[in-house]
Amino acid sequence: MPDRQPAGSEPGDIRRWQALGVGLVATFMTLLDVSIVNVAVPSMDEALGASPSDLQWVLSGYALTFGLVLVSAGRLGDARGRRTAFVVGVALFTLTSALAGLARSPGWLVAARLMQGAAAGLVNPQVTGLVQQLFRGSERGRAFGLLGATIGVSTAVGPLLGGLLIHLGGAEHGWRWVFFVNVPVGVVAVVLGWRLLPARPAGQPDRHRLDPVGVLLLGAGVLLLLLPLVQREQWHSPWKWALIPAGLLVLVAFGLWERRYARQQTPLFDLRLFTLRSYTLGAVIALVYFGGFTAIFFVFTLYLQNGLGYSALVAGLAITPFALGSALASALGGRLVNRFGRPLVGIGLLVVVVGLAAVVLVLRGSPAGSVPLLTAVPLLLAGLGSGLVITPNQTLTLAQVPVPQAGSAAGMLQTGQRIGSAAGIAAVGSLFFSSLASSGGQWSAAFRHSLLLAGGIIALALVAAVVDIVLNLDRRR
Repeated sequence: MPDRQPAGSEPGDIRRWQALGVGLVATFMTLLDVSIVNVAVPSMDEALGASPSDLQWVLSGYALTFGLVLVSAGRLGDARGRRTAFVVGVALFTLTSALAGLARSPGWLVAARLMQGAAAGLVNPQVTGLVQQLFRGSERGRAFGLLGATIGVSTAVGPLLGGLLIHLGGAEHGWRWVFFVNVPVGVVAVVLGWRLLPARPAGQPDRHRLDPVGVLLLGAGVLLLLLPLVQREQWHSPWKWALIPAGLLVLVAFGLWERRYARQQTPLFDLRLFTLRSYTLGAVIALVYFGGFTAIFFVFTLYLQNGLGYSALVAGLAITPFALGSALASALGGRLVNRFGRPLVGIGLLVVVVGLAAVVLVLRGSPAGSVPLLTAVPLLLAGLGSGLVITPNQTLTLAQVPVPQAGSAAGMLQTGQRIGSAAGIAAVGSLFFSSLASSGGQWSAAFRHSLLLAGGIIALALVAAVVDIVLNLDRRR
């Protein structure tokens, strides 16, 4: 049963945009915590005496539990009401952020981060589902434009904000403010979310079951895929890679179960969505693009801080041009996507590849001058391209999805993004460290090599976009 529209939901109704604003704040907060913690690792290590394994779990555990619950959370919102799922998710995220900031031991911090990631996974599909529910036509493109800008900025600005908080709070306690900053924002989001988001109609029975077998199969499959990727540095046994084919087999079992379950009940995820070419190719583009996109910030932060000795604040500032370009182009892309369609995504991907190639060129050899300054313009260009990818692709991917399935469809799309991010960081990070070792500690060379791989991954997403463009042209003839 889809949520009802709020009263007065005609075009221009201010309440819908206010509800979207609350959702965007929550999205920014939850996605920020994917990257903001990276620059706080040295402070956490010093304050808590954490082992490398503990620190790896602090970083990767959040992404792991985030990815595990996305589809189930989206289905929950579709079936039981997005307002309730959103408010509960934000409340849990706020509480677990406070617990993380109060941590007195590495185990405490790891547990808080795992719960924080699950809460973030509960929140995010509700926001995308609300956009599908509350907006139509060009307004939906504008709303997705704002959401895309939020995603792009939150991903890129995390190191900057983290560095600033640590600088203000000091090396000993600054890392705690990385978590505490979520608390006042979260409290306000809970209050406004309950007030502004539309509720499910009262008195109407909910015939949607939540498909517990599907939940378990999907969760197990995603866990088996993500675990060896997020623990690649700390889990040294080669047997960890055997979990990936095992995960794929479990996901096949999930697909077979969902097909059978759909004959009598509403499944966790309706596999018929994959018969929509816009959804299938859009999901592939998102998975592959995020594999290259998020890996860039991972290796760039390592290069600047560990290789060149820049502070966390300067490292964050160096990524700001990308964030600014992404924010500007995302808002523009949301307005243009209905006019240009998938070619706009293809142009964006091409611009990202060109921007990354320009970064490689300016850093060739031993760069003379400040690396953050040398890379500012190429990263701004790449950010502009990224803004034309994330928002338009999400709009096109979900365009034909029925509103009652918007949450689970968005959850599956975001699950692919989380898997792509983990796989991309694993691949690009491995090349970075192996190149660093083989070159005798040449950080610039290692960064250039890893950036070329990230650009190559993004080029694969460009191929998928071109396939969709060609198929659309053939259909029109």
